[in-house]
Amino acid sequence: MLFNNNLSKILALISSIILLLICMVISIVYGYADTSFQTAYQAFTQFNDSNEHLIIQNVRLPRALIAASVGASLAIAGVLMQTLTKNPLASPGILGINAGAGFAVVFAMVFFQSTSLQSFAWIAFVGATVATAAVYGISSTGRDAMSPIKITLAGAAMSALFSSFTQGLLATNEAELDQVLFWLAGSVEGRKLELLIAVLPYLIIGWIGALLIAPKMNVLALGDDVAKGLGLPVGLIQLAVGFIVIMLAGGSVAVAGPIGFIGIVIPHLARKCVGNDHRWLIPMAALLGGILLLLADVSARYIIMPQEVPVGVMTAFIGTPFFIYIARKGFRKA
Repeated sequence: MLFNNNLSKILALISSIILLLICMVISIVYGYADTSFQTAYQAFTQFNDSNEHLIIQNVRLPRALIAASVGASLAIAGVLMQTLTKNPLASPGILGINAGAGFAVVFAMVFFQSTSLQSFAWIAFVGATVATAAVYGISSTGRDAMSPIKITLAGAAMSALFSSFTQGLLATNEAELDQVLFWLAGSVEGRKLELLIAVLPYLIIGWIGALLIAPKMNVLALGDDVAKGLGLPVGLIQLAVGFIVIMLAGGSVAVAGPIGFIGIVIPHLARKCVGNDHRWLIPMAALLGGILLLLADVSARYIIMPQEVPVGVMTAFIGTPFFIYIARKGFRKA
């Protein structure tokens, strides 16, 4: 029985890997510029400086790699946050990462006239880190320090605070609104490979850290009291999870802006495929997250062609019904 169970999980992972590769090929081939699978193949084997080959190498390939990496990172961060907070609707945004990153970018644009995507990446990373550190600082004091409910409430408070600051700055500086609005909606359009390479070390640290901490997450999922009774250093694990989420979600926001719902939807889909064991759940979520963001990005190219819808809008369109379903299901159980 165990063999059959593990075999089904292995088959699910292999199928997801194949599907992820197919989605990456689709992302590279399809778009506003008319290309084909043969053109895409020739762009890497018989490059001739044509517009089609340049688009495939310099625009679509980086875009596909960024979408896969960001989707995987946000999904893993969502798994960790849902386990940490015991909240099925938790996502990286619960630590104020999106709100902190957005505020940092708007602040830099208004006061330092920063406009490049490269500068956005590092500014957003700093904002995400500050917001998460503030949440952990607030939730680590007083009674029930670092409890799931305190982390959730602190994250909601910081998200509201940073969002209010962001809206205030944009309201008083309308000239900056158009420049930052597309970034705030979340997008992988126009991102260069150098931008991904700049934050890739942080994403890799997060991926490896999530896999290493997976057995501990299985124990933590049993409840803090049970985990402490089994000798798990719960406080240390919570800090480690926070660090990993900063690496994953902060790096993702730095590259693509705040993209929502992947961290909420994908963990639930991954559990349907491989169960609750984080040793299987984390890699499965990574694959499904990459697949979802790739498909959302391809779809975003065709909605109002020749213009594009920000991919964050597409993930919201996909994720909102699922969010409502999970919320209603949880409410009925309550």
